Amino acid sequence: MLLDRTDRPRGAYRTAPAVVSTAFAFLVVMMGTTLPTPLYSLYSARLGFSSLTVTVLFAVYALGVVAALTVFGRLSDDVGRRPVLLLAVLLAIVSALLFLLPPSLPLLIVARVVSGLGAGLMSGTGTAAVIDLFAPENKGAAGTLAVAVNTGGLAVGTLLAGVVADLASAPLVVPFAVHLGLSLTAFAGLWAFSPRAAVAGRARLRPRPLRVPAEIHGAFVRAVLAAGSAFAVTGVLTAVSAIFLARFLDLPSHALAGGVVFLAFAGMAIGQLVARRLAPRTALVAGCGGLVVAAALLATALAAQSLAALLAAAAVLGVFGGLCMNAGIATTVEQVAPAHRAEVSSSFFAGLYVMLAFPAIGVGALSAVLGLRASGLVFCAVVALLAASVGLIEMRSEARAGAAGSLLR
Repeated sequence: MLLDRTDRPRGAYRTAPAVVSTAFAFLVVMMGTTLPTPLYSLYSARLGFSSLTVTVLFAVYALGVVAALTVFGRLSDDVGRRPVLLLAVLLAIVSALLFLLPPSLPLLIVARVVSGLGAGLMSGTGTAAVIDLFAPENKGAAGTLAVAVNTGGLAVGTLLAGVVADLASAPLVVPFAVHLGLSLTAFAGLWAFSPRAAVAGRARLRPRPLRVPAEIHGAFVRAVLAAGSAFAVTGVLTAVSAIFLARFLDLPSHALAGGVVFLAFAGMAIGQLVARRLAPRTALVAGCGGLVVAAALLATALAAQSLAALLAAAAVLGVFGGLCMNAGIATTVEQVAPAHRAEVSSSFFAGLYVMLAFPAIGVGALSAVLGLRASGLVFCAVVALLAASVGLIEMRSEARAGAAGSLLR
């Protein structure tokens, strides 16, 4: 559905400060969610965590994201983008402060949940807010920017923490102190430049269930399963890469652990640029095919204990996961009216984060029985099968749509 310029939310405007402040806040909030990633081995050594504990600690963040998306995913459609964006950054500030306290398992869980709540609010509302700031004919560029700052923040967070952990004398303090400063800057930028009346209408603070318009149901399910497959692999990679490198490859470098995850998220940002040159359905099919290859490479890395295969898996996962995410945004969020964008965007990301959390927990639980490598191999097989199935379904759907178009002509 093409949207007329009059369909844009009242008060939305496209100025450089508004776009930059919104995108920067989006990036900073998402950056905070991956700061602990290369530090899990340090927390594990200091507090005696098992692999299952680490994966659960990772996953509670994703469950916080899902909670925020499902309960408050429509909030910015009711009260406007600005207050929800400010709340998301405020939660990132609180999370950074919690991580600066002496670590314990309960405190880390609370900090991760708070971080997840902020990321959940930002994922849905930030995507809608960025798209609102662009003209209808530039929705593709807006969607690309939204996903790029999302995945870019995830990439920067893990790389920063990994490098700092190897260089700083206080690796569990400095990354979060830096993030606190960036979050305060992001809050000030939003306060000064974000649109104050992005959505017209009466404010309703009560949470309401998310809904997806019937006309995009099929596209929505395929988009969530495709991009969710990429998130599932990324979640497992994020949760266990530092432990795998240290225990099985005898490579305890935190910068390397952060670099592996950085490759995946940076690849997703690159995948956005590639996807802009392709039709969304073509990008989704190609993305699913690439995810099968990424799962095979990850299985090779686990079976052969190969660093090269692990790095290749991260890079391939990122690029083709980026194709799936961009296609998912294009076929869902960009196809609905502004009054429903945050709701559909929140529904989309809620699906992705469910698929991020539960496989990571499953691998952690299974590793207690089979070991980390064997449980990872089982996971890779399941993801490859899911991605291949979604790709085939999308190809058949595209073929049917083409046939119907030919008959109409």
